[in-house]
Formats: sequence, structure tokens, C-alpha cells
Amino acid sequence: MPKEAQTPSSAGTQDVQAQLQKAMGEQLKGLIPSDFITKTLNLTVWSMLAFILMSGGSKISGLGIKLIKEEKKDERI
Repeated sequence: MPKEAQTPSSAGTQDVQAQLQKAMGEQLKGLIPSDFITKTLNLTVWSMLAFILMSGGSKISGLGIKLIKEEKKDERI
């Protein structure tokens, strides 16, 4: 087969694939709003930060309670 006969066939296939990708992209935009991903990632990061701060706060308060209990023991003796 000459190259001329193969070129339109492959070009037609690429055109169909491009149209299919474009149609799928438009459908996804309808299902998922454009800012959904960024808002979800922001919520995840803020949740992780809140968890870290709460964990640190609980450790610090635990140490404070432990020190108060030890101080009361020392006062009794």
C-alpha cells in the first residue's frame, strides 16, 4: 500500500480519538466541578494540620497533668 492510502486512515483514527477525548472531558466537567479537587485537597490538608495540633495539645496537657501529680506527691512527702 502506498503511504498516501495509510495517512488518511490514521488521521481519521486520531481525529475520532481526539473527539472522543474531548467528549469525555466535557462529561467529566459536568460530573465534577472544576474547583472540587482543590477544595478537597485543601480540606484534607487542614484536617491533617488540625489533627497534628490536637495530638500535640494532648501530649502537652498529658505532660502537664503528670507534672502536677508528681508535684503533689512531693508535697506529701
